[in-house]
Amino acid sequence: MPLSPAPTDEIYEKYLQKAITEINELGDEISKAAGDRIPVLGSGHPLADVFLLKHRPQAAEVQEGVAFYGRAGQALLKSLQRLHVDPLAVYGTNCLKFAEQDGAEARPWLDRELHIVQPKLIVVMGEEALAFLNELEFPLADTLEAKVGELQRFTPTIEALLVPDIDASLDEQPAKTRFWNAFKQLGPWWAELPPY
Repeated sequence: MPLSPAPTDEIYEKYLQKAITEINELGDEISKAAGDRIPVLGSGHPLADVFLLKHRPQAAEVQEGVAFYGRAGQALLKSLQRLHVDPLAVYGTNCLKFAEQDGAEARPWLDRELHIVQPKLIVVMGEEALAFLNELEFPLADTLEAKVGELQRFTPTIEALLVPDIDASLDEQPAKTRFWNAFKQLGPWWAELPPY
């Protein structure tokens, strides 16, 4: 007697549970490697469509141990709401998991985060994050260009959008405007995303 296929929701739940387990294991590994440093872990949905990527954590993030905690997170939440992007479909992290960290130590962790989350779009915030991502040697990845506000192919299943560094964009209106003009490309991309 043939087995009936599992419902889509059941399959998704299994992938979600696997992603939660893997993200938690990665967080434990980063915490163990921290020593006397405070780790700043990624946050958000473990199977997010949108992956926000900054280069290094800011003081508020280090204090709380969570990526995008503080001013940048609040600004991004308002921006996502303006664009009608579901914030529950977003995951955010830093390339570097500690305030002062060697990139070679951090690259394998970001590589694993990308493999776990499997986003459809990476929003790369700033030139340093772009250089870090390009150095990952991610499977089937193209080298991303410094084209602010333009969607680019990263892999066959992941696009990338380069925007200015959010942390450097919060204090002056011209910088805020440059960030917004690039980041708002997320809105039309999100609107065209097919439902599950």
